[in-house]
Amino acid sequence: MILDKNKFQVIVVGGGLAGLISSICLQRSGVNTLLVEKKEYPFHRVCGEYISNEVKPFLEKMNLFPQHLKPSELNRFILSDIKGNIAEVDLPLGGFGISRFQLDDFLYQKALEAGVEVKTKSEVSDISFFEDEFNVSLKNGEQLNSEFVINAYGKRSKLDKAFDRDFIKKKSPFLGVKYHVKVDFPKDVIGLYNFQGGYCGVSHVEDDTVNICYLSRRENLKQYGYIAEMEKAILFQNPILKDIFENSDMLFERPEVINEISFEQKASVENHMLMAGDTAGLITPLCGNGMAMAIHSGFLASEAIIDFYKGKLKNRSEVEVQYSEIWLKHFSKRLWVGRKTQNLFGHQFRSGLSVGLVKIFPSLAKNLIKQTHGEVF
Repeated sequence: MILDKNKFQVIVVGGGLAGLISSICLQRSGVNTLLVEKKEYPFHRVCGEYISNEVKPFLEKMNLFPQHLKPSELNRFILSDIKGNIAEVDLPLGGFGISRFQLDDFLYQKALEAGVEVKTKSEVSDISFFEDEFNVSLKNGEQLNSEFVINAYGKRSKLDKAFDRDFIKKKSPFLGVKYHVKVDFPKDVIGLYNFQGGYCGVSHVEDDTVNICYLSRRENLKQYGYIAEMEKAILFQNPILKDIFENSDMLFERPEVINEISFEQKASVENHMLMAGDTAGLITPLCGNGMAMAIHSGFLASEAIIDFYKGKLKNRSEVEVQYSEIWLKHFSKRLWVGRKTQNLFGHQFRSGLSVGLVKIFPSLAKNLIKQTHGEVF
């Protein structure tokens, strides 16, 4: 038993889906866990807010499915090229839509119920490993120690620079923008609409709210200076997007924006730290299941550590090997397919070709969707 109030068996850095799921699983298994999140719940994140049903049985079994929030049920996929031509297929597994504002807060409350110690409004400035123990430094000067660390701090962080990770050395050409709106849009559809240099996802979350989230090349914003001007000049070239935006009642004072989104390969273990969620690898948004991957990887990271404390794994090296191998098994192919598929989007000719192929060969589109989604677990 750890008696030092600043020492834990596991410290989880980042309170998104991967961090919350891993901390809940660990604490419920009797592993003393601290979760550190730099913001205060609830808050919005730039996210497509669609979750593949591959994780629904797991969430239901763990009593972590937010049925009371009445998430939308999504089972149709509509693809549009830049000119507004569309093709439609059924989603093989289907999914559900729920805002991160609601879902993350719900899981945060579940973490507290499980006994996870949570530090919100706390930012990790550095993590070092020495003599088989981690020292976690907070920005306020507080020093914490743990036997294991799970990093689940998201797509990009100052910590990536501190760890000298390879992907952070490369300039990323993408930015992400998100709105919540009220607009007339089919409740069972997730739509993916191309524009020059990017694509926009549209789907319902809870409370008849529609999430609009798009990925654009930064050069679009650089050319027009302001997001609103860029949208009118670039996104509105797609008549469907123009209609959606012009008929939307915007629920945010300003959009949520994130810069420097990188789809470069990342390592799932760095200096003995387990990386989960977007910290381990970011799937392209057009694949629509980054949230499911975060949930699954958070569980897998916790499972490896739990196996160690149960005596199934002998040492730290075995924990790292198990997690690395199972992470690659579940996610590496999906990320590769996502990166290759992204080349078909954000370009007039290629997006038109994609829509044409989906119309002629809907089974091909369904197979591609399956390639970027996992098995039910």
